[in-house]
Amino acid sequence: MTPETGMTPGTIVLLARGWIGTPYRHQASLKGVGCDCLGLLRGVWREAFGSEPEAAPAYGASWAESAPPGTDPLAEAAGRHLVPVARAEPRAGDVLLFRFRAHLPARHCALASGAGTMIHAHDGAVVTEVALTGWWRRHLAHVFRFPISGDGG
Repeated sequence: MTPETGMTPGTIVLLARGWIGTPYRHQASLKGVGCDCLGLLRGVWREAFGSEPEAAPAYGASWAESAPPGTDPLAEAAGRHLVPVARAEPRAGDVLLFRFRAHLPARHCALASGAGTMIHAHDGAVVTEVALTGWWRRHLAHVFRFPISGDGG
């Protein structure tokens, strides 16, 4: 489904905040029941635009470490459906991809929720809104924007 022109970054943030408190569950994507970081992004996409643009393949907890050299599967998938933007200062509603080791692909995603904050699902916790601290900024590898109109964030 093509993103609707009436969707705004502010609406994306409101949808993501609706997932806060959802327990972490690997490969899940059900609000209030369980999700992982990709499941959060997938769930927000479904709420905003309808069906997901492509099916997520099954993946293990260490999928990034076993990705073929020179590939970045999460960033490549994001690039097929989202608009890449500069990493300098993410805006509310942007999709953030993190790389934890320089030689490995991005393996974690979150949604920017404001100036210096993000919403994410983290192993062993629940979906939460946290500060985009220096540690997170140092590991930020890619920023993407939903292909929507409006600045509403």
